Amino acid sequence: MPNTSSFRQLSLSLALSLAWSANALADNVTPLAPVVVTGQTGSGALQPSLKQEKERLDAVPGGTNLIQPQEEMRLSTLRDALDFQPGLVVQDFFGGIDQPRLNIRGSGIQSNPVNRGVLLLQDGLPLNEADGSFVIGFLEPRNSALISVRRGANALSPSATTLGGELDFQSLTGTQGDMISVDGGSFGRLGLYAAKGFQTEGMDGRLAVSHDKSDGYRHHSDSQRTNFQGNLGFRRGQFENRTYLSYVDLKFDIPNVIPRDRLYSDPRSVLGDYNDAQDRANNIYQRDPNRKATQLRLANRSYWGTEDLNQTFGVYWQTVDDTFTSPQVSSPTKGNTYGAQWQLAGKTGQLDYRLALDWARTDMDRDLYAVSPANGSRALHFGDYRLHAENRNALLGLAWHFAPQWTVVGDVKYSQSIRDAKNRLSGGSLDQDWSYASPKLGLIWQPSPALRLFANVSRSNEAPTYWEIISAEVPQPMNVNSASTSLTQLDLQRATTYELGGSGRLGDGDGAAEWSLTVYRSEVKDELMAVSDATGASSVTFNYPGRTRHQGLEAGISGSLPAPGAGAFDYRLSYTYSDFRFRGGEYDGNRIAGVPKHLIGAELLYRIGGWRFGPNVRWLASDTPTNHQNVPGTQQDAYAIWGFKIAYQHDKHWNAYLLADNLSDKIYASSYVIRRTATVAMPTFLSGNGRSVYGGISYKF
Repeated sequence: MPNTSSFRQLSLSLALSLAWSANALADNVTPLAPVVVTGQTGSGALQPSLKQEKERLDAVPGGTNLIQPQEEMRLSTLRDALDFQPGLVVQDFFGGIDQPRLNIRGSGIQSNPVNRGVLLLQDGLPLNEADGSFVIGFLEPRNSALISVRRGANALSPSATTLGGELDFQSLTGTQGDMISVDGGSFGRLGLYAAKGFQTEGMDGRLAVSHDKSDGYRHHSDSQRTNFQGNLGFRRGQFENRTYLSYVDLKFDIPNVIPRDRLYSDPRSVLGDYNDAQDRANNIYQRDPNRKATQLRLANRSYWGTEDLNQTFGVYWQTVDDTFTSPQVSSPTKGNTYGAQWQLAGKTGQLDYRLALDWARTDMDRDLYAVSPANGSRALHFGDYRLHAENRNALLGLAWHFAPQWTVVGDVKYSQSIRDAKNRLSGGSLDQDWSYASPKLGLIWQPSPALRLFANVSRSNEAPTYWEIISAEVPQPMNVNSASTSLTQLDLQRATTYELGGSGRLGDGDGAAEWSLTVYRSEVKDELMAVSDATGASSVTFNYPGRTRHQGLEAGISGSLPAPGAGAFDYRLSYTYSDFRFRGGEYDGNRIAGVPKHLIGAELLYRIGGWRFGPNVRWLASDTPTNHQNVPGTQQDAYAIWGFKIAYQHDKHWNAYLLADNLSDKIYASSYVIRRTATVAMPTFLSGNGRSVYGGISYKF
């Protein structure tokens, strides 16, 4: 990591060189348009273009995001792709190639590791296991042409019924994104990426390979990921078919949480760096918490018909080998997931309709081992679970264009969810199933192409995953024989959500601003609460007996403004307000732990010729409780993290960037574990990265 003096010299040199370049270019070079993906015209219904996907999202009477990840200077992590997006809360865990905590409207924020609350899709088909869980580190945003987000019950997939909604990562195809790149920087960061495709009139294909590694900011936080992804598609008349294949190998060490005073005095440390009782009982070097996970996935989708009447059919299979080892418990899991989706859609007069069926099944084996406090080995086998999860969903959706500017949108999803579990060591078992309907009714008013207003009321339902159903703990960390496991009977988390908002464009031409604004209130019943024990390890999940309320505001604006020297200022600003509270029960009136109240992201880039450069900020503008009792002194403190980006596009082939983050080297907690109650002395916090500098270069074929 650079010292303060060298960093200031680097910053000054860059600023002077950029100022000179801007003056030299101002009179000779026409400003470049914002970067777009070459060939992003779409290859049909299975791979929609930007325009096609925007039209589809405009037909949703609620909050959505349409993200073009290939426009980002750096695209190595999920945060790179999802930054500056209203309604998307990304909290870094360990700052490397790991598993950031992602939540939308409070979805899955209680889970640790993050594993539920939203549906992740790859080209329209689920990435989640059938129990709803996922490994978020499997995602590779560099292979995505578009990321389409449908927040909350605005989800379009028949398999999405959760409070958080869905994110659909739509793949680059053919010769889109043909390139090689290398990037690296602070904390041992290195990333390699290569992709090449082909395209003919009726067929295309693409292969991409990436490898990333990082030593991490904190001790014991090495991480690496290798990803292979390919797709092959062909079109014949009104028929399209596309096959997808991917393999991911993810590994990372877990530095785990530290107490509040340690966060500010030694943010890079882990328990085990000192010689007090807490360090001796939870020595990270000896216990070696980590995660090692692989996934192999094969999927196929077909589309045939016209806009007036069409069908889509998809099938997928994925196998996962996932070993998550906390300081106390190791949970190796192996499983296979199978799924299928069919949709019939069309138009008749003023009515659009769609009918869809969805099925998914996962069979898993999960073992539980108590971790030896001496060397991290598997000291005691105390759980051997056979797990079967299955979902069956049916959807009917209608959109009635009853007037030129007005549309009523309604759909209903009917679902059956099965979660069966048996412990082959003890003979204990728990079979659970739920049947439920998730209806939605919305209204869209679009008085002009530049303005769209909407309102909706919806119902969401979320069944628990096996991470919630199976509890595993070692209450006496130095005594592996204290390990215990049990199966927890849980109910659905249900919510009724009311939503108002709009989106549109202010102004005309190059200076037009794109804006969006959504307000919502979700009345939640039986919210799933997963809380950690005193050491920070996962403990137990329960349905909160009282009601809870999630309400908030999601706003964003972006655009370009004229700037001196024949350049332009490209700006984007997002604001997410979250007011989540208990209503009744033991925590009545308290804030629900884990969700920042005010989250602001902003970026301003000066663009001239082949240059783009400017500052950015991520601002958590209020303290956040880490426990439901809201104990004073145990909160995550507010912080603002400043960064600076520079990119230079030499020609249509060569591109380079330099990125600096946390310029002030601020010490802050990027995330934390959530508890019922806490004391200041408990290990709770995960340190955010210190000052860092990254750079990269790419060549596009």
